[in-house]
Amino acid sequence: MSNKASLRPQPAASEHTPLKARNVAFDWADTPLHWIPGDPFSTHTINVLHLLLPAGERWFVHVYKQVLPYIRAPRLREDVIGFIGQEAMHSQAHDEVLPHLKEQGLDPAPYTAQVDWLFEKLLGDRTLPPGRARRWWLLERVALIAAIEHYTAFLGDWVLNARALDAKGADPTMLDLLRWHGAEEVEHRSVAFDLFVHLDGGYRRRVRTWATAFTALVFLWQRGTRFFMANDPSLADGKASFPEFVRAGRRGTLPTTGAMARSIPQYLSRTYHPSQHGSTEQAVAYLAASPAATAAEARTTGGA
Repeated sequence: MSNKASLRPQPAASEHTPLKARNVAFDWADTPLHWIPGDPFSTHTINVLHLLLPAGERWFVHVYKQVLPYIRAPRLREDVIGFIGQEAMHSQAHDEVLPHLKEQGLDPAPYTAQVDWLFEKLLGDRTLPPGRARRWWLLERVALIAAIEHYTAFLGDWVLNARALDAKGADPTMLDLLRWHGAEEVEHRSVAFDLFVHLDGGYRRRVRTWATAFTALVFLWQRGTRFFMANDPSLADGKASFPEFVRAGRRGTLPTTGAMARSIPQYLSRTYHPSQHGSTEQAVAYLAASPAATAAEARTTGGA
């Protein structure tokens, strides 16, 4: 009995914080195409977020609204509602970058159409009979979201600490978008996993859906980077390659391959809990200083 208990995911109790959506706004008028100066590859690798997140986070919200009636724990229900609000805002903020990219000669529509199909059709609602089949599909998607959120939290923690981006002179507005979003991903990093454990928590399902999510993310990310590099009007022969990804990781403008590799056994550990990785204190501190988040707070309280 004690051995089984020791293998259960153990959250860090001090890491919990109430969640709220911040109605941020960004002005992209002065953001250049290559917002990391002289580094189109790192710029476009990160830009893939703007392609994936609007549809992906709308899907998160859609699935979680279906899940709300099944949540029996009051605090978890409050966390999920806060998560829904934050994810809806993330989707909107990244969606608003796309017209700016189009104005600069990069029309994302061919790629985003494929992403929309993935989330709305392949992973969308299915005509299933009430009962076991319908619940199975709902739990599969809850588990997929938990796996994806492991990586959004990983990226959030990375960008909060990616000082190389500052040293390279990255555009401050884009950095604030990424760090505001990253900080909220760290802030709510436990919600998706706690919901999965609350509703199911099966280890086989966790491994299976992680494999699906990881494979899909790698495929979509490299495809998105290749799309941007090939269609960048300022590049004569823009190409994306894995060796360049490794070099960017060494420069600090992208996550390192080593850190990404270490994230795999973290999630697959039977004792894994998201609160064991990243810092809520750091995330909350950034949100208290973020230009967009503080402006949103001022508007909310009537101070602007």
